[in-house]
Amino acid sequence: MVSRGERERAKSMKQVARRTFLLRTAGAGLLVAGCGAGPGGAQSPVSTQENEGIGPPEDLMREHGVLNRLLLVYDESARRLDARQALDVKVIAKSADIIRQFIEEYHEKLEEDFMFPRFEKAGVHLDLVATLRHQHRAGRSLTDGILGLSKADVVQQDANRQRLVATLRSFVRMYRPHEAREDTVLFPAFRQVVTREEFSYLAEQFEKREHALFGRDGFENIVVQLGEIERALGLFDLNQFTPG
Repeated sequence: MVSRGERERAKSMKQVARRTFLLRTAGAGLLVAGCGAGPGGAQSPVSTQENEGIGPPEDLMREHGVLNRLLLVYDESARRLDARQALDVKVIAKSADIIRQFIEEYHEKLEEDFMFPRFEKAGVHLDLVATLRHQHRAGRSLTDGILGLSKADVVQQDANRQRLVATLRSFVRMYRPHEAREDTVLFPAFRQVVTREEFSYLAEQFEKREHALFGRDGFENIVVQLGEIERALGLFDLNQFTPG
Protein backbone atom coordinates (compact mmCIF):
# COMPACT_ATOMS: atom_id res chain seq x y z
CA MET A 1 0.00 0.00 0.00
CA VAL A 2 1.08 3.57 -0.63
CA SER A 3 1.96 5.41 2.57
CA ARG A 4 0.06 8.40 3.83
CA GLY A 5 3.26 10.41 3.43
CA GLU A 6 3.42 9.69 -0.32
CA ARG A 7 -0.22 10.69 -0.73
CA GLU A 8 0.35 13.94 1.19
CA ARG A 9 3.46 14.80 -0.84
CA ALA A 10 1.53 14.38 -4.10
CA LYS A 11 -1.27 16.56 -2.76
CA SER A 12 1.15 19.21 -1.53
CA MET A 13 2.96 19.43 -4.88
CA LYS A 14 -0.31 19.99 -6.69
CA GLN A 15 -1.43 22.66 -4.22
CA VAL A 16 1.87 24.52 -4.54
CA ALA A 17 1.63 24.43 -8.34
CA ARG A 18 -1.91 25.76 -8.23
CA ARG A 19 -1.01 28.58 -5.86
CA THR A 20 1.94 29.52 -8.05
CA PHE A 21 -0.30 29.72 -11.09
CA LEU A 22 -2.93 31.85 -9.35
CA LEU A 23 -0.37 34.24 -7.86
CA ARG A 24 1.43 34.74 -11.13
CA THR A 25 -1.81 35.18 -13.03
CA ALA A 26 -2.97 37.76 -10.52
CA GLY A 27 0.37 39.56 -10.75
CA ALA A 28 0.20 39.59 -14.51
CA GLY A 29 -3.31 41.04 -14.29
CA LEU A 30 -2.06 43.94 -12.17
CA LEU A 31 0.81 44.64 -14.54
CA VAL A 32 -1.36 44.73 -17.63
CA ALA A 33 -4.37 46.50 -16.12
CA GLY A 34 -5.44 49.24 -18.49
CA CYS A 35 -3.15 48.08 -21.27
CA GLY A 36 -4.26 44.48 -21.94
CA ALA A 37 -6.79 45.36 -24.61
CA GLY A 38 -5.87 45.75 -28.21
CA PRO A 39 -7.37 48.17 -30.71
CA GLY A 40 -11.12 48.53 -30.29
CA GLY A 41 -11.01 46.93 -26.85
CA ALA A 42 -10.13 43.42 -28.11
CA GLN A 43 -8.30 41.28 -25.59
CA SER A 44 -4.74 40.25 -26.32
CA PRO A 45 -3.65 36.61 -26.47
CA VAL A 46 -1.86 35.24 -23.42
CA SER A 47 1.90 35.61 -23.56
CA THR A 48 4.15 32.90 -22.21
CA GLN A 49 5.91 35.26 -19.84
CA GLU A 50 2.67 36.47 -18.27
CA ASN A 51 1.55 32.95 -17.27
CA GLU A 52 4.46 30.77 -16.30
CA GLY A 53 2.51 28.85 -13.64
CA ILE A 54 0.24 25.84 -13.98
CA GLY A 55 -2.43 26.48 -16.59
CA PRO A 56 -4.60 24.21 -18.77
CA PRO A 57 -1.76 22.96 -21.04
CA GLU A 58 0.49 22.15 -18.10
CA ASP A 59 -2.37 20.40 -16.31
CA LEU A 60 -2.93 18.18 -19.34
CA MET A 61 0.79 17.46 -19.63
CA ARG A 62 0.82 16.33 -16.00
CA GLU A 63 -2.06 13.98 -16.76
CA HIS A 64 -0.01 12.61 -19.63
CA GLY A 65 2.35 11.42 -16.91
CA VAL A 66 -0.47 9.19 -15.66
CA LEU A 67 -1.01 7.89 -19.19
CA ASN A 68 2.70 7.20 -19.64
CA ARG A 69 2.82 5.10 -16.50
CA LEU A 70 -0.19 3.14 -17.72
CA LEU A 71 1.45 2.59 -21.10
CA LEU A 72 4.39 1.03 -19.25
CA VAL A 73 1.93 -1.30 -17.50
CA TYR A 74 0.42 -2.22 -20.88
CA ASP A 75 3.89 -2.86 -22.31
CA GLU A 76 4.86 -5.18 -19.47
CA SER A 77 1.49 -6.95 -19.51
CA ALA A 78 1.74 -7.60 -23.25
CA ARG A 79 5.28 -8.91 -22.83
CA ARG A 80 4.23 -11.36 -20.12
CA LEU A 81 1.18 -12.56 -22.01
CA ASP A 82 3.23 -13.07 -25.15
CA ALA A 83 5.87 -15.02 -23.20
CA ARG A 84 3.17 -16.99 -21.34
CA GLN A 85 4.49 -15.75 -18.01
CA ALA A 86 2.37 -15.44 -14.88
CA LEU A 87 0.06 -12.42 -14.95
CA ASP A 88 -3.11 -11.53 -13.11
CA VAL A 89 -5.23 -9.95 -15.86
CA LYS A 90 -7.08 -7.98 -13.18
CA VAL A 91 -4.08 -5.63 -13.36
CA ILE A 92 -4.86 -4.94 -17.01
CA ALA A 93 -8.55 -4.48 -16.30
CA LYS A 94 -7.83 -2.03 -13.49
CA SER A 95 -5.45 -0.08 -15.72
CA ALA A 96 -8.02 0.03 -18.51
CA ASP A 97 -10.61 1.28 -16.02
CA ILE A 98 -8.33 4.21 -15.12
CA ILE A 99 -7.75 4.93 -18.79
CA ARG A 100 -11.49 4.85 -19.45
CA GLN A 101 -12.46 7.07 -16.51
CA PHE A 102 -9.49 9.40 -16.06
CA ILE A 103 -7.97 9.63 -19.55
CA GLU A 104 -10.87 9.13 -21.96
CA GLU A 105 -13.87 10.45 -20.04
CA TYR A 106 -12.04 13.27 -18.25
CA HIS A 107 -8.68 14.25 -19.78
CA GLU A 108 -9.68 13.78 -23.42
CA LYS A 109 -13.05 15.39 -22.84
CA LEU A 110 -11.25 18.49 -21.54
CA GLU A 111 -9.29 18.60 -24.78
CA GLU A 112 -12.37 18.03 -26.91
CA ASP A 113 -14.63 20.47 -25.05
CA PHE A 114 -12.22 23.30 -24.28
CA MET A 115 -9.01 23.09 -26.32
CA PHE A 116 -9.72 21.63 -29.74
CA PRO A 117 -12.64 24.01 -30.50
CA ARG A 118 -10.44 27.05 -29.86
CA PHE A 119 -7.80 25.83 -32.30
CA GLU A 120 -10.52 25.08 -34.84
CA LYS A 121 -12.07 28.52 -34.40
CA ALA A 122 -8.66 30.16 -34.81
CA GLY A 123 -7.81 27.99 -37.84
CA VAL A 124 -4.61 26.80 -36.15
CA HIS A 125 -3.27 23.20 -36.36
CA LEU A 126 -6.49 22.00 -37.99
CA ASP A 127 -5.02 18.82 -39.48
CA LEU A 128 -3.40 17.90 -36.17
CA VAL A 129 -6.61 18.47 -34.21
CA ALA A 130 -8.59 16.35 -36.69
CA THR A 131 -6.11 13.50 -36.26
CA LEU A 132 -6.16 13.80 -32.48
CA ARG A 133 -9.96 13.64 -32.45
CA HIS A 134 -9.89 10.55 -34.65
CA GLN A 135 -7.31 8.90 -32.40
CA HIS A 136 -9.44 9.58 -29.33
CA ARG A 137 -12.25 7.63 -30.95
CA ALA A 138 -9.88 4.84 -31.94
CA GLY A 139 -8.47 4.71 -28.42
CA ARG A 140 -11.92 4.26 -26.90
CA SER A 141 -12.58 1.38 -29.24
CA LEU A 142 -9.29 -0.24 -28.21
CA THR A 143 -10.16 0.21 -24.54
CA ASP A 144 -13.49 -1.53 -25.15
CA GLY A 145 -11.54 -4.45 -26.55
CA ILE A 146 -9.05 -4.51 -23.66
CA LEU A 147 -11.82 -4.47 -21.06
CA GLY A 148 -13.64 -7.27 -22.85
CA LEU A 149 -10.54 -9.46 -23.15
CA SER A 150 -8.90 -8.87 -19.75
CA LYS A 151 -10.86 -11.58 -17.94
CA ALA A 152 -9.27 -14.75 -16.60
CA ASP A 153 -11.63 -17.15 -18.35
CA VAL A 154 -11.47 -15.26 -21.65
CA VAL A 155 -7.70 -14.89 -21.86
CA GLN A 156 -7.13 -18.60 -21.28
CA GLN A 157 -7.94 -19.17 -24.93
CA ASP A 158 -4.89 -18.69 -27.15
CA ALA A 159 -6.73 -16.63 -29.75
CA ASN A 160 -8.07 -14.23 -27.13
CA ARG A 161 -4.68 -13.90 -25.45
CA GLN A 162 -3.10 -13.01 -28.78
CA ARG A 163 -5.87 -10.51 -29.49
CA LEU A 164 -5.31 -8.89 -26.11
CA VAL A 165 -1.56 -8.64 -26.72
CA ALA A 166 -2.16 -7.06 -30.13
CA THR A 167 -4.73 -4.61 -28.73
CA LEU A 168 -2.48 -3.52 -25.86
CA ARG A 169 0.40 -2.92 -28.25
CA SER A 170 -1.82 -1.01 -30.70
CA PHE A 171 -2.94 1.27 -27.88
CA VAL A 172 0.65 1.95 -26.80
CA ARG A 173 1.85 2.47 -30.37
CA MET A 174 -0.79 5.12 -31.03
CA TYR A 175 -0.74 6.99 -27.74
CA ARG A 176 3.01 7.51 -27.37
CA PRO A 177 3.25 9.73 -30.50
CA HIS A 178 -0.25 11.11 -29.81
CA GLU A 179 0.64 12.58 -26.44
CA ALA A 180 4.11 13.61 -27.59
CA ARG A 181 2.63 15.66 -30.44
CA GLU A 182 0.19 17.31 -28.07
CA ASP A 183 2.93 18.14 -25.57
CA THR A 184 5.36 19.56 -28.13
CA VAL A 185 3.09 21.16 -30.75
CA LEU A 186 -0.51 21.70 -29.64
CA PHE A 187 -0.26 22.61 -25.97
CA PRO A 188 2.59 25.12 -26.37
CA ALA A 189 0.48 26.95 -28.98
CA PHE A 190 -2.61 27.17 -26.77
CA ARG A 191 -1.73 30.59 -25.36
CA GLN A 192 -1.79 31.96 -28.90
CA VAL A 193 -5.48 31.12 -29.42
CA VAL A 194 -7.00 32.28 -26.10
CA THR A 195 -7.20 35.53 -24.18
CA ARG A 196 -5.84 36.01 -20.69
CA GLU A 197 -9.36 35.83 -19.33
CA GLU A 198 -10.09 32.55 -21.14
CA PHE A 199 -6.83 31.07 -19.93
CA SER A 200 -7.64 31.78 -16.27
CA TYR A 201 -11.26 30.71 -16.72
CA LEU A 202 -10.25 27.37 -18.25
CA ALA A 203 -7.79 26.67 -15.45
CA GLU A 204 -10.70 27.00 -13.02
CA GLN A 205 -12.99 24.84 -15.19
CA PHE A 206 -10.42 22.06 -15.39
CA GLU A 207 -10.09 22.04 -11.60
CA LYS A 208 -13.87 22.08 -11.06
CA ARG A 209 -14.43 19.17 -13.44
CA GLU A 210 -11.69 17.12 -11.77
CA HIS A 211 -13.24 17.69 -8.35
CA ALA A 212 -16.74 16.91 -9.62
CA LEU A 213 -15.65 13.59 -11.14
CA PHE A 214 -12.96 12.40 -8.73
CA GLY A 215 -13.22 14.47 -5.55
CA ARG A 216 -10.86 17.13 -4.24
CA ASP A 217 -7.90 14.75 -4.19
CA GLY A 218 -8.74 13.16 -7.53
CA PHE A 219 -5.33 13.34 -9.17
CA GLU A 220 -3.55 12.26 -5.99
CA ASN A 221 -5.83 9.24 -5.63
CA ILE A 222 -5.16 8.22 -9.23
CA VAL A 223 -1.42 8.37 -8.52
CA VAL A 224 -1.94 6.12 -5.49
CA GLN A 225 -3.81 3.60 -7.64
CA LEU A 226 -1.01 3.72 -10.19
CA GLY A 227 1.52 2.88 -7.51
CA GLU A 228 -0.50 -0.15 -6.46
CA ILE A 229 -0.69 -1.41 -10.05
CA GLU A 230 3.04 -0.88 -10.57
CA ARG A 231 3.86 -2.75 -7.37
CA ALA A 232 1.72 -5.69 -8.50
CA LEU A 233 3.85 -5.92 -11.65
CA GLY A 234 7.17 -5.14 -9.96
CA LEU A 235 7.46 -1.83 -11.83
CA PHE A 236 7.31 0.65 -8.96
CA ASP A 237 11.03 0.85 -8.08
CA LEU A 238 12.43 3.44 -10.48
CA ASN A 239 16.00 2.24 -9.92
CA GLN A 240 15.38 -0.88 -11.99
CA PHE A 241 15.18 1.23 -15.15
CA THR A 242 18.65 2.69 -14.69
CA PRO A 243 21.15 1.05 -17.08
CA GLY A 244 24.24 -0.61 -15.65
